[in-house]
Amino acid sequence: MNHPLRELLDGTGPFLLLPDAVLLPEGPAEGMAVVVADGSFAAVGDAAQVQLTHPHLDPIRLPGHLLMPGFVDAHHHLTQTFGSALAYGEPSEIFRRVWVPLEGALDEESAYTSAKLAALEALRGGFTTVTDAGNRTGVDVDVVARAARDAGIRCVLGLVCDDVEPGDVGPGGPGSGGPGSGVPGSGGAQREEEHLARYEGDALVHASLAVSIPEAATTATLRRTARLAAEAGAIVQIHVNEHLAGVERSLVRHGLRPLEHLHDIGALGPHLLAAHATLLTPRELTLLADTGTAVSYNPVASAWKGNAVAPAATMAERGIRFGLGTDGTRGDGFRLTEAAEFAQRLAYGLAIGDSSCGAGWTWLEHATRGGADAVGLGARTGTIAAGLAADFLLVDVTNPELALSWDLPWELVRRGNRDQISAVFVAGRLRLWRGLPTGWDGPALVRRAAGLARAAVERAPITRAHPTSTTARARSAAR
Repeated sequence: MNHPLRELLDGTGPFLLLPDAVLLPEGPAEGMAVVVADGSFAAVGDAAQVQLTHPHLDPIRLPGHLLMPGFVDAHHHLTQTFGSALAYGEPSEIFRRVWVPLEGALDEESAYTSAKLAALEALRGGFTTVTDAGNRTGVDVDVVARAARDAGIRCVLGLVCDDVEPGDVGPGGPGSGGPGSGVPGSGGAQREEEHLARYEGDALVHASLAVSIPEAATTATLRRTARLAAEAGAIVQIHVNEHLAGVERSLVRHGLRPLEHLHDIGALGPHLLAAHATLLTPRELTLLADTGTAVSYNPVASAWKGNAVAPAATMAERGIRFGLGTDGTRGDGFRLTEAAEFAQRLAYGLAIGDSSCGAGWTWLEHATRGGADAVGLGARTGTIAAGLAADFLLVDVTNPELALSWDLPWELVRRGNRDQISAVFVAGRLRLWRGLPTGWDGPALVRRAAGLARAAVERAPITRAHPTSTTARARSAAR
């Protein structure tokens, strides 16, 4: 690697970077320098002043590069990577037909490889943090933690706490699955407390709790996980108001929509991350704003397998906390920000003549600092600022898409892509250089994953509503 950054490969010692510009919350700023030491930003400020106060550091000049915060994926399923392509062209609630069967077919090696492959894709797309909403593989959740650490990405790691058997989720009301019932999260408070304590002090892994959907847990469990997470300064991740079928089941059972039900039992609050939240009434928007509950806005997932697009522009206007999530669809931070704005424009903006739809800065903000806040890491990452973790990207702005810049935040949203990312740093260490991981063999992992994925999909009882595109074409031609 013939570049000044080659000396940073071992991650030792402090270093001083001089990029062309630094992306701050208020916008791109030229003439800035950053100092990275012990995994954090030790200084961020005027280049001349920073060099004056750090005379022992030889500056590493980065002409043609923007230094910006890494993207935060507010909603992911790292152990579902083997089946990502199975979500194409499928109706809603595919977790019942695809994800649960697929995860049930994974052994420890497959779960680890799937999670590490997802982490690699995320790093390639500029994500420095991924938020895993828990898995139903049956393997120890630490397998996913180990994959994230080995890949070098920050991970908010969910433990599934479901305690209702799938067959009990009917109009008659949920039942409680005890230990040995086959429910992934059965085990109660002790298991949840142990998980929250397990990663205290971990440099990259941050524990959280998770409930698949509100109807997958008893009221006691929903209240308990909310309390434990709040006490631990962690989050609870729940898929909320994502599909029409789930909203209707909740209305039949409780007389309340899922988000209203969570509010009714006291589970809303700053500790809760509501994934998707696509089907919201005006009252539910008020509940989110009043309680400080956060949302993961997942625009690509809405397009691929959802019923609606979350009203994210309205959330931004009302001060509702939210980040952007991939939901495992594709790990490209720039394409995610574009989808976030584009979905708002198609679903809401065009009909009312809103040609701005939040402007570029809104979506960059919620893909970085807003996302970190939503997943409980706002005091640790998401911004280029002294004292925060050095999770950042170096973006080449000399390419044809970005070189003629008049409004860089908009151009990053509309014309940015992962090919423009030269380097990805997590906790001050260079984790990815020009698309390849440092310190481990990415292509070898991809080859291994391909073989394991084929075997897992073949043995999983997956049900798809639609054929593959090739089969669909053949059927169309035969008609």
